[in-house]
Amino acid sequence: MKEVYKNYMMEQLRKLISIDSPTGFTNNVQEYLCQELTRLGYAPQRLHKGGVRAELGGEGNGLMLFAHCDTLGAVISAIKDDGRLTVSKVGGLNPNNVETEHVRVYTRFSGSYEGTFQVPNASSHVNAHVNDARNFEENLEIVLDEDVRSADDVKALGIDRGDFVAVEPRFTVTSKGYIKSRFLDDKASASVLLTYAKYLKDEGITPSRRVVIGFTVYEEVGHGAACGVPEGICDVLAVDMGCVGEGLGCTEQMVSICAKDSGGPYNYDMTTELVRAARESGVDYAVDIYNFYGSDVEVALKAGYDVRHALIGPGVYASHGYERSHEKGLANTFDLLCAYIG
Repeated sequence: MKEVYKNYMMEQLRKLISIDSPTGFTNNVQEYLCQELTRLGYAPQRLHKGGVRAELGGEGNGLMLFAHCDTLGAVISAIKDDGRLTVSKVGGLNPNNVETEHVRVYTRFSGSYEGTFQVPNASSHVNAHVNDARNFEENLEIVLDEDVRSADDVKALGIDRGDFVAVEPRFTVTSKGYIKSRFLDDKASASVLLTYAKYLKDEGITPSRRVVIGFTVYEEVGHGAACGVPEGICDVLAVDMGCVGEGLGCTEQMVSICAKDSGGPYNYDMTTELVRAARESGVDYAVDIYNFYGSDVEVALKAGYDVRHALIGPGVYASHGYERSHEKGLANTFDLLCAYIG
């Protein structure tokens, strides 16, 4: 991977991560994607449901590449008498690893406010129960960084039930190339797809087949790619996070090719083509099984599209928490796309 594309990929990852986009609150990230794709020389479209797609060129045997730019988050479910907020999670947000995290509360008409996830009465010196198990329903709340003492004080700010909560991602890249942040699932792969689009334009390459990229915004709640696959698409490839954990071969520095997840096996022939492309091009990869995972392209099948489906992605550790990947994992994912598409 050329240094210019690596630098662009990391720049795009940083920018995407910085845009709060919990599922259902994704207009800003969609607008950014459209602006960047237009700047690169493409003509992106926004779907009525939400999501962005763009034609990258090529003819026949259409391939659609999916990544998603929605993230885990929450919405305000109640305003307590003391001015604290309770939430209903969006997607698989885990109460055990968001406690003490900085958050932003986005109101519909009155801007945004900052706060922190805490257990009630959070000081260890005054509460013997601060180490009880956490859950959003009973003992995790948002403490606003505002001078509020009552529900009326909070409502006077314009905060109401249904307002969105975004968690601070805490993005950083270490001296050894490790990327640590929330929401690498799946903004890491979204940055790879943007880089692939730039690569085609900069190098004057026409893909060997028709290629369309799509960025979905409802993946974390299970219906991201239920629409938006255009006519003429034969294959759909989810470029999502690869799993890193016990019993798996993938590391953060590799690209994972998933053979099966909770939705069943991926298309055998298409998966074999990806493995062959990885082998022949010298890409550092692993083939793995994800027992607790579902992807956009499986949603496309359930929606009735007659397509083959497969899944790849850079290795990500601690998914749905404070995640970790590596620059090499993203680079190997990019290299596999180039080798597979040709």
